[in-house]
Amino acid sequence: MERTKEKNLSAANPSRRRMIGAGAAGTLAAALTMGMPQNANADAGAKGALFDSPNAYDVNSWKINGHPDITAQSDIGAVINDIIGDIKRRQTRPDGKPGAVIFIPPGDYELRTQVVVDISFLTIAGFGHGFFSRSIASNVDTSGWLDLQPGGSHIRVLTAASTPQAFLVRRTGNPRLSGIVFRDFCLDGVSFTPDENSYHNGRTGIEVASDNDSLHITGMGFVYLEHALIVRGADALRVHDNMIAECGNCVELTGAGQATIVSDNLMGAGPDGVTILAENHEGLLVTGNNLFPRGRSLIEFTGCMRSSVTSNRLQGFYPGIIRFLNGCKENLVTSNHFRRGTEGFPPFLGRTNGLDDLYGVLHVSGDNNFISDNIFAFDVPPAKITPANVQPTIILIAGGDSNVVALNHVIANIPAQHVVLDASTTHSKVLDSGAASTITSYSADTAIRPTP
Repeated sequence: MERTKEKNLSAANPSRRRMIGAGAAGTLAAALTMGMPQNANADAGAKGALFDSPNAYDVNSWKINGHPDITAQSDIGAVINDIIGDIKRRQTRPDGKPGAVIFIPPGDYELRTQVVVDISFLTIAGFGHGFFSRSIASNVDTSGWLDLQPGGSHIRVLTAASTPQAFLVRRTGNPRLSGIVFRDFCLDGVSFTPDENSYHNGRTGIEVASDNDSLHITGMGFVYLEHALIVRGADALRVHDNMIAECGNCVELTGAGQATIVSDNLMGAGPDGVTILAENHEGLLVTGNNLFPRGRSLIEFTGCMRSSVTSNRLQGFYPGIIRFLNGCKENLVTSNHFRRGTEGFPPFLGRTNGLDDLYGVLHVSGDNNFISDNIFAFDVPPAKITPANVQPTIILIAGGDSNVVALNHVIANIPAQHVVLDASTTHSKVLDSGAASTITSYSADTAIRPTP
């Protein structure tokens, strides 16, 4: 009786037949999530309780009416756009739009058509971020290698120059988009131009171009994209547990935003880009990240207020590993581990970010910022210090009022100025962050307590 009812329901709703393969993909998702065995030959009656829903879609089961030649493998972008169109056709009441989940099973997919996400409460989920170092593969002999491409739920971004974003999240009108989740798949820009070490190809993984609330990007892999993730107008955004590397820029929080968390990610940008960029944010938490070379900056704040950079590991090859610019106020930088070293990978030898070693490993311009309990490990050969024969600066307070530098520890292979305060600083305090000979203030309005 139940099987008859299921078949009648499926026949009454044609779109349902194109969804999750009669429940098989839903059961697969539950099995992978919970570690349960899955019968690959599950029939139409073997539905998974968690995903037995008309709002759950498998990209491999979806067929575009009138275009049987388009599959998820040939153009997953066109397939996802058609699925989103189906969601909008079925969910028309403002008080009845629960959204949907779109599954991307493990496999290789090409994205030739930009996906436009203009509905809330949509989850796009794969089964593995599939990250693979294309940079290493591009610069060594790979004959005999066991793997040659990214894996997991792997999407090759092949968008045109006129629509460079793989996923464009954008909608006009109210309310703003909310509750969108991208998780556990790989966005791969495939190659750079004019060579594989330029980190330029014009392609973007995900761009959120209109105001948004409570978006979540987690478990993703991004590789060989000029811009991995751009979010404008973020409120309560969470960027968590992603692998973002060998991209020109990693996370760019543009325009303005508030109450965002960037946590527990592994990230490293190209030599011309920024690993984490934030503009005009308030209440941004950057915590628990492992940030590695070779971005021009690893963290760059512009006009940000009351934000925290805590418990991160930061390794960079250039001055300005962290930069606070254009009036950053009341920010906390504490319990981070900085390592300033030099480039050793042959394709990038000789590259710089255009700054000299007087700029500071940490560069701050703004008021009432608190910098405490950080470790700075500086290891640069004397011949590579610029300008020549100077003592490099570890922390530079380039301007602002009432900044506090306290209880920081510096380990350097050459004599260095632990803290330097420019003449435009006022009411600053430097406490227990170096011997008197390692602290220089060009302002008469500075309280200094050297480390004994």
